[in-house]
Amino acid sequence: MKEELAKLLQEMERKAEEERIPIMQPEGIAFLCSYIETHHVRSILEIGAAIGYSAIRMASLDREIKVTTIERDQKRYEEAVAYIAKAGLEKQIQILEMDAFDFHSEEQFDLIFIDAAKAQYIKFFQQFRHNLQEDGAIITDNLEFHGMVSGEVEIKHSRNLKRLVRKIRGYIAFLQENEEFESEFLKIGDGIAISRRRKGQKEDLLLERKQ
Repeated sequence: MKEELAKLLQEMERKAEEERIPIMQPEGIAFLCSYIETHHVRSILEIGAAIGYSAIRMASLDREIKVTTIERDQKRYEEAVAYIAKAGLEKQIQILEMDAFDFHSEEQFDLIFIDAAKAQYIKFFQQFRHNLQEDGAIITDNLEFHGMVSGEVEIKHSRNLKRLVRKIRGYIAFLQENEEFESEFLKIGDGIAISRRRKGQKEDLLLERKQ
C-alpha cells in the first residue's frame, strides 16, 4: 500500500508540474506533515484542495486523521475526488465543491490550513478562526511567493502580480499586528506562517463557549 501511495503521489507531482497546478513545495509539505505528527493533529480544515495532494499527504499519516477540504474549481475538484479514491482515503477525506466563503460550520478543528486564493487570505483567516480548537493552529502557505514578497525576486511587467504581492504583504502585516493570535514566520518551502491564539485569548474563548 505504501508503494502504491508513493507512486500515486509521484503521479500527482508530475501532473502539478506539467499543468502548473499549485501544490506545496517538498520542504513545505514535509514540514506540514511533521507538524501534524508532532502535535497529534486529528482534525484538519483545508481551504484550497486543488487536486487533493496535500489532503492525501495529511490524511495518510494516521488512520484517525480526518480532513475536510474545500475546492471551488470543478475540474480540480473532480480530479481530487478521483485521486482520493485511488488513495483509498474516502473515509478520511471529505472534499466539498464550493466557494470557501459559503462554508459555514460549528465544527472545531485542530488545524486550519489556508492554501487558496492569496488575495483573500485575511478574509479566510477571519472567517475560519472561529472553527479553530482552543490550542489549535492556523497554517498559511505561500507567504514568500517565489521570493517576490521579500523582494529577492523582482516583479516585472505585471500589475496583477504586483497587486497580489501587496495583498500578501498586507496579510503578513495583519498577522503581525493581530491581538488575538501570535504568528511565527518560517522560511520553509514558499514561506509558512503558524498562528496560535495568545494565552489570554484562549481563556476568553473558553468563557465564550461556556456562556
